[in-house]
Amino acid sequence: MSRLDPSLLAGLPPFSGMDHDALKDLLVGATPLRHPKGAHIFREGEDAHSFFLLLDGYVRVVKLAPDGEQVIVRFITSGELLGIAKALSRDSYPANAVAAADCVLLSWPSRSWDSIIAVHPGFATNTYAMVGQRLIDTHDKVVELATERVERRVANAVLNLAKTTGKATDEGILIDFLISRQDISEMTGTTLHTVSRLLSSWEAKGWIKSGRQRITLVESQTLKLLATARG
Repeated sequence: MSRLDPSLLAGLPPFSGMDHDALKDLLVGATPLRHPKGAHIFREGEDAHSFFLLLDGYVRVVKLAPDGEQVIVRFITSGELLGIAKALSRDSYPANAVAAADCVLLSWPSRSWDSIIAVHPGFATNTYAMVGQRLIDTHDKVVELATERVERRVANAVLNLAKTTGKATDEGILIDFLISRQDISEMTGTTLHTVSRLLSSWEAKGWIKSGRQRITLVESQTLKLLATARG
């Protein structure tokens, strides 16, 4: 682990403002991990034995509804923490975390959480600010699911994915990992049929291009107008 350069962490939000020695100290207790696409990093209800930093890849955070249906809560992108049950005063993971692409992570044992935040208050401040923002995002999503039309919800989901993972191409903004129509239906609380109908309609209008679980936003401004339209 000592071969990892602390500068690897320096530009990432959880470690903002921390000096070289502090980052080096944090890395002493970290273990590098790789998870292939589709693998569980942890499961809902499992003992929260570790917390993680995603260095590369994408992670799908999934909750199971009482009827067994999956709900995608969010996608974690590179540079974000996950599995931080201790920050929520929990001893178990509140959701499943599944690799949406091949992932490289760092892992720390949860038993070290209290000592880490005591020694590195900057890390604690950054982490709790992130937790607060995620709670705000969750509240916003609940309101959206309760009040917004399906078309707006799907447009918002596609735009948010493009915002967090988008890659500029000659055709437009490519969502930079494989995303299925089923994934989008689970993000927006609607049916696969409805998502397929909407995406096919948008593609026919030239707003997006899709195929083989790839989506490119060709007319992102048009989708923004759709996402914010009233009535």
